Amino acid sequence: MTYIVAVRTLCEFTARRGDLDLRFTPAPSALEGIAGHQTVTARRAPGYETEITLTGTHGSLTVRGRADGYDPALNRLEEIKTHRGDLERMPANHRVLHWAQALVYGHLLCVARELDELTVALVYFDIADQKETVLTEQHTAESLRAFFEDQCERFVAWAAREAAHRDTRNAALNALRFPYREFRSGQRELSVAVFRAARDGRCLMAQAPTGIGKTLGTIFPLLKACGADHLDRVFFLTAKTPGRALALDAIESLHRSEEALPLRTLELVARDKACEHPDKSCDGESCPLARGFYDRLPAARDTALQSRMLDRAAVREAALAHGICPYYLAQELSRWCDVVIGDYNYYFDSSAMLYALTQMNGWRVAVLVDEAHNLPDRARRMYSATLDQGAFRGARHAAPAALKKPFDRANREWNALNRERNAAYEVLPAVPPKLQSAVQNLIASIGDQLAEAPQSIDDTVLRFYFDALHFVSLAEAFGDHSIVDAALDSYQGAARAKSSTSLCVRNVIPAPFLKPRYAAARATVLFSGTLSPQHFYRDMLGLPDDTGWLDVEGPFRAEQLDVHVAHHVSTRWRDRERSLAPIVDLIAEQYAQRPGNYLGFLSSFDYLQRVADSMRERHPQVPIWTQQPRMDEAARDAFLARFRASGEGVGFAVLGGAFSEGVDLVGDQLIGAFIATLGLPQMNDVNEQMRRTFDAQFGNGYDYAYLFPGLQKVVQAAGRVIRTEQDAGVVHLIDDRYRRGDVRRLLPRWWMVR
Repeated sequence: MTYIVAVRTLCEFTARRGDLDLRFTPAPSALEGIAGHQTVTARRAPGYETEITLTGTHGSLTVRGRADGYDPALNRLEEIKTHRGDLERMPANHRVLHWAQALVYGHLLCVARELDELTVALVYFDIADQKETVLTEQHTAESLRAFFEDQCERFVAWAAREAAHRDTRNAALNALRFPYREFRSGQRELSVAVFRAARDGRCLMAQAPTGIGKTLGTIFPLLKACGADHLDRVFFLTAKTPGRALALDAIESLHRSEEALPLRTLELVARDKACEHPDKSCDGESCPLARGFYDRLPAARDTALQSRMLDRAAVREAALAHGICPYYLAQELSRWCDVVIGDYNYYFDSSAMLYALTQMNGWRVAVLVDEAHNLPDRARRMYSATLDQGAFRGARHAAPAALKKPFDRANREWNALNRERNAAYEVLPAVPPKLQSAVQNLIASIGDQLAEAPQSIDDTVLRFYFDALHFVSLAEAFGDHSIVDAALDSYQGAARAKSSTSLCVRNVIPAPFLKPRYAAARATVLFSGTLSPQHFYRDMLGLPDDTGWLDVEGPFRAEQLDVHVAHHVSTRWRDRERSLAPIVDLIAEQYAQRPGNYLGFLSSFDYLQRVADSMRERHPQVPIWTQQPRMDEAARDAFLARFRASGEGVGFAVLGGAFSEGVDLVGDQLIGAFIATLGLPQMNDVNEQMRRTFDAQFGNGYDYAYLFPGLQKVVQAAGRVIRTEQDAGVVHLIDDRYRRGDVRRLLPRWWMVR
């Protein structure tokens, strides 16, 4: 079997040495890098070739990539690297890697063009001063062939092992049987649709209720598609930690049914949860686990890949056994695993690692988006950025004297913006060009200062620098999918209060940013219990026109769930005080009729506290406990433990918060829920502007901005009650607006609302 590897992947495997060093050094942005390449190539003579696709083989190994440039007149191949600042500060191991890539491309070009010799050049282009540093080496075709074969030989044993793993894996997956005696109701239908999406290379939206086993019902068919050679690997992406745990459990069920299943599964966790030395920077001088990282990586990688389940604990054990960082070992392992489980951001964010690896290596991937109703909000946050003038002033105060002029220029433009503002909140047609230019100039100046004197930049300036980089990149990509708004508040300066502005490039419709992610994947499957109305999610997420739709009938019966509407109560803001007594009386009445565990959902922590206080005052016999703001993991576990204990009572939580979804309380652990809100987002300046943007794009802005997101939260929260076909319970929808037809149409079909 032929093993295909990208030039960059080959060289990173064979040529990286020394420490892991992630101390920040100023680097060109992606746009600056592209512009730098274009500047260099534009300076070349007529006949200069760019982006040359090259492929070569060594035994069963196929190596492919694109060389940056070739000058036929000079017979010179160029590998172009953009940078900032003094080139001498570049770590030596970076230079070694760059030369390895250039020499491999040199060999591939010699073979393709039948060249006997070649000049190989590294062209370092400084973004700041637009100057080139060109390093050249003369090579014969024979010397380049020897270098190429040496790199391949270092990789080929690994490639043979990987090819054998894949053959064994595919054979096992082809023969793999469903781990249980039979599919649950609706689960087979879901699995068939997911397999077909992978086979045909399409996207699929699947709305399927809790209780049918969506996680296993989507992972299993994609593994079968790997076995049939439709896919190379699977990414399971989720918004919250419980989703990762469910995916790991589903994979473990397959291993229990097939003990020798050769399937590598990796869990990716956040850096702050995996870091062993949070008080140290990521470099060999500071952290012992970064020192010699790449020298010890091969042995650690071999050890780790002996395990089939590389969850957080297994990765940590392998990393520490070889004295390297667990977080960055996991990043490396993502190249070699069959299933990768992690957060949405690993594929959908602007700097997403899995997306970059997919493009670089030409992988055929299936992307599973768990609880996909969360993706629109998460993607909006990924593609929004704010600059705060208070933070700017703090950075200006802390900046070295060398940055005075660019900070002063940005300050003048920001103050000019403030003088032009007439309201506390305003929407601008775009980021003001003069301010954007001043911030871009400031970014470049800070980057130059970091390159020349990194110790002169403190954390305050560095934090602003990162915020500004993100802001400017989104300002450059601004379109009708986003808005620019300015919010005025007061900043308490040393002597007097000053006007201060927060300027935001706020994404409203993430579709344009997400479309390339679907194009890079062979198949994307988005699944959830609440993807209705489907046109809303199609519009928000930018799914292709041929995206499939599946609405799975659930296993639950209407008689399992009593759904009641409290027609006489309004939870609107103006009616909150009057609503307290009816809400708590209804809860107490239901509790008296059937004592047990209930969840009560409110629209805010303030409203929650007022309802809880009223409950204690009017019905002290009913045990209650409450969600608190910013609960850590231990506090959340303690909140849920009350339901799993033998006691009874009502836990109050905020709708849309940690306990609205991803909570599995089966049987008598939870027998009912009270939802005292429609879940509508607060009506404020920002949401009203989003409504107007939706109106302009889709024609029904109120539904897109308020009604659809609100009712999605309601249905998710109510879904905590019935988790299995044996469960029975009650849901009280407390608000007179639940009588409206447009609201009723967004509730699950199987509910019988009274």
